[in-house]
Amino acid sequence: MIYSWRGSPVSRRLLLWLLLAAWETGSGQLRYSVPEEAKHGTFVGRIAQDLGLELAQLVPRLFRVASKGRGDLLEVNLQNGILFVNSRIDREELCGRSLECGIHLEVLVERPLQVFHVEVEVRDINDNPPKFFRQEQRLFILELRMPDSRFPVEGASDLDIGANAELRYKLNPNEYFDLDVKTNEEEANFLELVLKKSLDREETQEHRLLLIATDGGQPELTGTAQVLITVLDANDNAPKFDKSIYNVRLLENTRNGTLVIKLNASDADEGVNKEIAYFFSNIVADDVKSKFTINSNSGEINVKGELDYEDCNLYEINIDAVDRSTFPLTGHCKVIVKLLDVNDNAPEMAITSLFLPVKEDAPVSTVIALISVSDRDSGANAQVTCSLTPHVPFKLASTFKNYYSLVLDGALDRESVSAYQLVVTARDGGSPSRWATASVAVEVADVNDNAPAFAQPEYTVFVKENNPPGCHVFTVSARDADARENARVSYALVERRVGARALSSYVSVRAESGEVFALQPLDHEELQLLRFQVSARDAGSLVDGGQAPQAASRALAGSAGPGSALVDVNVYLIVAICAVSSLLVLTLLLYTALRCSAPPPEGACGPGKPPLVCSSAAGSWSSSRPRRQRVCSGEGPPKTDLMAFSPSLPQGPTSTENVSLKNLNYISISSVLYNIKYVSPIY
Repeated sequence: MIYSWRGSPVSRRLLLWLLLAAWETGSGQLRYSVPEEAKHGTFVGRIAQDLGLELAQLVPRLFRVASKGRGDLLEVNLQNGILFVNSRIDREELCGRSLECGIHLEVLVERPLQVFHVEVEVRDINDNPPKFFRQEQRLFILELRMPDSRFPVEGASDLDIGANAELRYKLNPNEYFDLDVKTNEEEANFLELVLKKSLDREETQEHRLLLIATDGGQPELTGTAQVLITVLDANDNAPKFDKSIYNVRLLENTRNGTLVIKLNASDADEGVNKEIAYFFSNIVADDVKSKFTINSNSGEINVKGELDYEDCNLYEINIDAVDRSTFPLTGHCKVIVKLLDVNDNAPEMAITSLFLPVKEDAPVSTVIALISVSDRDSGANAQVTCSLTPHVPFKLASTFKNYYSLVLDGALDRESVSAYQLVVTARDGGSPSRWATASVAVEVADVNDNAPAFAQPEYTVFVKENNPPGCHVFTVSARDADARENARVSYALVERRVGARALSSYVSVRAESGEVFALQPLDHEELQLLRFQVSARDAGSLVDGGQAPQAASRALAGSAGPGSALVDVNVYLIVAICAVSSLLVLTLLLYTALRCSAPPPEGACGPGKPPLVCSSAAGSWSSSRPRRQRVCSGEGPPKTDLMAFSPSLPQGPTSTENVSLKNLNYISISSVLYNIKYVSPIY
């Protein structure tokens, strides 16, 4: 649709107003106004409604208002969303003589984070009367001065602005003086008393006038000053300057002693009445005198103190040229010094809101912090740009003028990098440019994204049978790369059936340490191998479970007594023990074979039935002769019995009942023997 600007002025004005309102809404800014000195609770605006926020959302979304200056001037009622005056607002204290005065607010709401800028204009009221710098002004006027001679007097000042500061002057009725008010290029009032008729010192030596200043406010406020005029005799020509106003431009930070201007005044008189001395006028403020000095003889004005554009960029200096007569006359001029800005201020940064720590699973574009920048300089010297430490998963996004958001630009992994030390650099547009840095420490908060992992996928443990109940078998260990509760691992036994019984009746696992315990004695003849699984689980809110593929405990057969402890046997130790045991058995067999192969002594074998050899249930050998030998372990009860028989046999008839000597040397060992030793025969 195309809109035409043809039509009545009213319709064009209405369309322009609508376009302006739409632009302000799109920019995320609101504007209100409030008069200064408004009472506590004065209504300013329905800020929640104007921002499109529901009243019920203000508290859950952490609605809050922040101000760059005093934050207690305005407040928001979270019940009705109304912005109201909270404390006394003095426009003159807040903004001085500036024509524009406003309170800049930042409205922050979260979930999601939104930032709104609100500007509240403070309207001036006529609460300050005009004031004169001096309540009594003294003038010395020679009686010879001609009518229409002019004599400057000091005007009043009003802290208000606009019409409230537009002053009108009047003088109390008298027969000698009128008041003339002029406005210069700087729109400043110059007051002059105009002599209506000649003075006669012999008739009246002193005149008292009342000067009244009235502002343009409603209601009007007034201020007064006394003008005391002393009539002088003789010297009738006052010094005169080339100009009434001198304009000077000067760079700030100019060194002390630098010449500002050289003034020149002349006097038409002769002799001493023509000699001129230069002084600061009595109305010059002390802060101006602290910045400049004047040479009374030459009229040179030089820099005396530090000139800072940001503190004050304009100085008005009233100069008096006084002749050296007995009754001196004075000439007046004004020097206006305007300072030019140089880039002498580095940018300033303020981090107004931090949302830390940042979870490692935070999505890209998550706002981490809000950064505002400013520069006290002006022009290009105050144009600030910001940059961030390179090669980090963050970036700066410009939101409004001089406002930036620190946002997440990539994925985070706490296990790789747990914290970032970011450096934000603000650089102005001056030449050479100045910069400032601010550090932002971003801590990455852990989320439960790692499952526990065991040190090894399978554990093999050898256990002696007949272990005592509750004996510690071994310990499993799992680690979690997360932190705190997410890394606290607990262990549990994966239940299953072992034959007709539950696995938990055999072993148990301590949840805190992963220690595995045998709950009952294990019997090698009943159970040679026990396989079971242990699971590890972290304590995170979103629990990740990790499970060892298989953990096995194996019981070896043997007649271990009830006091024997369960042991973990290294594979190499098992091989060594088996080798030594085998060597010991072979030695014993070889020894027996040699004994049996030796020639028997005569009469060793007599007639009769050969000895009977049989095996007992315990694995021992016995014969008809009551002689036997026992081989046992050096530790505890014997592991097995070994019966060794004499190779000599009684002689008797040899038939199928005869038994070969090598069969008498057979040894049966039911388990591995440690420290085997020979025990004397038992008869």
